[in-house]
Amino acid sequence: MKKIAAFMLPLLLISGGLQAAPGEPAPRWDIETWFNSEPLNVEDLKGKVVIIDFFQMICPGCRKFSIPVVKGWEHRFKSQIKAGNLAIISIHTVFEVHQIQTNDRLKKFLKKIKITHPVGVDRHKFGEWMPETMRSYKTRGTPEVVIIDKKGIIRFQKFGRFDVNAARKLIQKLLRE
Repeated sequence: MKKIAAFMLPLLLISGGLQAAPGEPAPRWDIETWFNSEPLNVEDLKGKVVIIDFFQMICPGCRKFSIPVVKGWEHRFKSQIKAGNLAIISIHTVFEVHQIQTNDRLKKFLKKIKITHPVGVDRHKFGEWMPETMRSYKTRGTPEVVIIDKKGIIRFQKFGRFDVNAARKLIQKLLRE
Protein backbone atom coordinates (compact mmCIF):
# COMPACT_ATOMS: atom_id res chain seq x y z
CA MET A 1 0.00 0.00 0.00
CA LYS A 2 2.88 2.37 0.78
CA LYS A 3 4.31 1.82 -2.73
CA ILE A 4 0.97 2.73 -4.32
CA ALA A 5 0.62 5.84 -2.16
CA ALA A 6 4.19 6.90 -2.98
CA PHE A 7 3.50 6.46 -6.70
CA MET A 8 0.13 8.24 -6.69
CA LEU A 9 1.28 11.26 -4.66
CA PRO A 10 3.35 12.75 -7.52
CA LEU A 11 0.39 12.25 -9.88
CA LEU A 12 -1.96 14.04 -7.51
CA LEU A 13 0.51 16.87 -6.98
CA ILE A 14 1.28 17.35 -10.67
CA SER A 15 -2.36 17.24 -11.72
CA GLY A 16 -3.45 19.35 -8.79
CA GLY A 17 -5.37 16.32 -7.52
CA LEU A 18 -8.39 17.45 -9.50
CA GLN A 19 -10.04 16.09 -12.57
CA ALA A 20 -11.70 18.20 -15.20
CA ALA A 21 -15.12 18.83 -13.74
CA PRO A 22 -18.25 17.46 -15.33
CA GLY A 23 -19.95 20.37 -17.02
CA GLU A 24 -16.71 21.79 -18.47
CA PRO A 25 -15.99 21.78 -22.21
CA ALA A 26 -13.76 18.88 -23.21
CA PRO A 27 -10.20 20.08 -23.92
CA ARG A 28 -8.49 19.44 -27.26
CA TRP A 29 -6.30 16.38 -27.57
CA ASP A 30 -2.59 16.71 -28.35
CA ILE A 31 -1.83 13.44 -30.10
CA GLU A 32 1.51 12.59 -31.70
CA THR A 33 0.44 9.40 -33.53
CA TRP A 34 -2.87 7.72 -34.39
CA PHE A 35 -3.58 4.02 -34.80
CA ASN A 36 -6.73 2.72 -36.51
CA SER A 37 -7.72 6.24 -37.61
CA GLU A 38 -6.84 9.41 -39.37
CA PRO A 39 -6.08 12.26 -36.92
CA LEU A 40 -9.10 13.26 -34.84
CA ASN A 41 -9.90 15.87 -32.25
CA VAL A 42 -12.76 16.38 -29.86
CA GLU A 43 -14.14 19.25 -32.00
CA ASP A 44 -14.39 16.85 -34.97
CA LEU A 45 -16.74 14.66 -32.93
CA LYS A 46 -19.30 17.23 -31.77
CA GLY A 47 -22.76 15.82 -32.37
CA LYS A 48 -21.60 12.42 -31.07
CA VAL A 49 -21.28 11.02 -27.59
CA VAL A 50 -17.56 10.37 -27.04
CA ILE A 51 -16.00 7.85 -24.67
CA ILE A 52 -12.29 8.27 -23.95
CA ASP A 53 -10.22 5.60 -22.23
CA PHE A 54 -6.91 7.03 -20.97
CA PHE A 55 -4.69 3.95 -20.64
CA GLN A 56 -1.19 2.52 -20.65
CA MET A 57 -0.47 -0.89 -22.09
CA ILE A 58 1.48 -1.89 -18.94
CA CYS A 59 -1.27 -0.73 -16.56
CA PRO A 60 -2.86 -3.70 -14.71
CA GLY A 61 -6.09 -1.73 -14.04
CA CYS A 62 -6.34 -0.90 -17.73
CA ARG A 63 -5.86 -4.51 -18.81
CA LYS A 64 -8.26 -5.93 -16.23
CA PHE A 65 -10.87 -3.18 -16.09
CA SER A 66 -11.05 -0.26 -18.51
CA ILE A 67 -9.97 -2.01 -21.71
CA PRO A 68 -12.51 -4.85 -21.27
CA VAL A 69 -15.24 -2.34 -20.26
CA VAL A 70 -14.60 -0.16 -23.32
CA LYS A 71 -14.44 -3.21 -25.62
CA GLY A 72 -17.76 -4.36 -24.14
CA TRP A 73 -19.31 -0.95 -24.82
CA GLU A 74 -17.92 -1.06 -28.35
CA HIS A 75 -19.80 -4.31 -28.90
CA ARG A 76 -22.95 -3.23 -27.04
CA PHE A 77 -23.22 0.12 -28.87
CA LYS A 78 -22.05 -1.18 -32.25
CA SER A 79 -25.13 0.13 -34.07
CA GLN A 80 -24.81 3.58 -32.46
CA ILE A 81 -21.14 3.73 -33.50
CA LYS A 82 -21.99 2.65 -37.04
CA ALA A 83 -24.78 5.26 -37.21
CA GLY A 84 -22.31 7.98 -36.21
CA ASN A 85 -23.90 8.73 -32.84
CA LEU A 86 -21.07 7.45 -30.63
CA ALA A 87 -17.28 7.43 -30.85
CA ILE A 88 -14.88 5.45 -28.70
CA ILE A 89 -11.32 6.75 -28.46
CA SER A 90 -8.43 5.38 -26.45
CA ILE A 91 -5.52 7.63 -25.56
CA HIS A 92 -2.23 6.00 -24.61
CA THR A 93 -0.93 8.34 -21.90
CA VAL A 94 2.57 7.21 -21.04
CA PHE A 95 3.97 8.81 -17.92
CA GLU A 96 6.31 5.99 -16.88
CA VAL A 97 8.52 3.27 -18.38
CA HIS A 98 8.75 5.11 -21.71
CA GLN A 99 11.43 2.75 -23.04
CA ILE A 100 8.95 -0.16 -22.87
CA GLN A 101 5.77 1.61 -23.99
CA THR A 102 6.94 2.45 -27.51
CA ASN A 103 4.68 2.97 -30.50
CA ASP A 104 5.95 -0.27 -32.08
CA ARG A 105 4.99 -2.24 -28.97
CA LEU A 106 1.68 -0.40 -28.74
CA LYS A 107 0.85 -1.37 -32.34
CA LYS A 108 1.50 -5.06 -31.52
CA PHE A 109 -0.48 -4.77 -28.27
CA LEU A 110 -3.51 -3.29 -30.06
CA LYS A 111 -3.43 -6.08 -32.63
CA LYS A 112 -3.03 -8.78 -29.97
CA ILE A 113 -6.01 -7.59 -27.90
CA LYS A 114 -8.02 -6.71 -31.01
CA ILE A 115 -8.62 -3.01 -30.44
CA THR A 116 -9.88 -1.57 -33.71
CA HIS A 117 -11.27 1.81 -32.59
CA PRO A 118 -9.09 4.95 -32.84
CA VAL A 119 -6.11 5.06 -30.48
CA GLY A 120 -4.00 8.17 -30.04
CA VAL A 121 -0.59 8.45 -28.42
CA ASP A 122 -0.54 11.42 -26.06
CA ARG A 123 2.24 13.92 -26.93
CA HIS A 124 5.09 14.67 -24.56
CA LYS A 125 6.81 18.02 -24.56
CA PHE A 126 10.55 17.83 -24.05
CA GLY A 127 11.42 17.88 -20.36
CA GLU A 128 7.83 17.37 -19.17
CA TRP A 129 6.86 14.37 -17.08
CA MET A 130 3.14 14.30 -17.88
CA PRO A 131 1.85 14.07 -21.46
CA GLU A 132 -0.18 16.99 -22.82
CA THR A 133 -3.70 15.55 -23.12
CA MET A 134 -3.39 13.90 -19.74
CA ARG A 135 -2.43 17.31 -18.32
CA SER A 136 -5.29 19.17 -20.03
CA TYR A 137 -7.88 16.63 -18.79
CA LYS A 138 -6.27 16.69 -15.32
CA THR A 139 -6.27 12.92 -15.21
CA ARG A 140 -4.85 11.28 -12.13
CA GLY A 141 -3.31 8.29 -13.87
CA THR A 142 -4.54 5.26 -15.73
CA PRO A 143 -7.08 3.95 -16.26
CA GLU A 144 -9.31 6.98 -16.47
CA VAL A 145 -12.53 7.11 -18.47
CA VAL A 146 -14.23 10.27 -19.72
CA ILE A 147 -17.67 10.54 -21.31
CA ILE A 148 -18.44 13.65 -23.36
CA ASP A 149 -21.91 14.66 -24.54
CA LYS A 150 -22.91 15.68 -28.07
CA LYS A 151 -22.20 19.35 -27.28
CA GLY A 152 -18.60 18.59 -26.27
CA ILE A 153 -19.20 18.86 -22.52
CA ILE A 154 -17.62 16.44 -20.04
CA ARG A 155 -20.41 14.56 -18.28
CA PHE A 156 -18.38 11.83 -16.54
CA GLN A 157 -14.73 11.42 -15.57
CA LYS A 158 -13.47 8.68 -13.27
CA PHE A 159 -10.04 7.40 -12.33
CA GLY A 160 -9.74 3.68 -11.64
CA ARG A 161 -12.81 1.50 -11.14
CA PHE A 162 -16.32 2.87 -11.34
CA ASP A 163 -19.92 1.66 -11.53
CA VAL A 164 -20.04 0.31 -15.08
CA ASN A 165 -23.85 0.03 -15.11
CA ALA A 166 -24.30 3.65 -14.05
CA ALA A 167 -21.86 4.77 -16.76
CA ARG A 168 -23.66 2.65 -19.37
CA LYS A 169 -26.98 4.22 -18.37
CA LEU A 170 -25.43 7.67 -18.73
CA ILE A 171 -24.22 6.77 -22.23
CA GLN A 172 -27.72 5.58 -23.16
CA LYS A 173 -29.22 8.80 -21.76
CA LEU A 174 -26.73 10.98 -23.67
CA LEU A 175 -27.47 9.11 -26.89
CA ARG A 176 -31.17 9.96 -26.48
CA GLU A 177 -30.51 13.69 -25.89
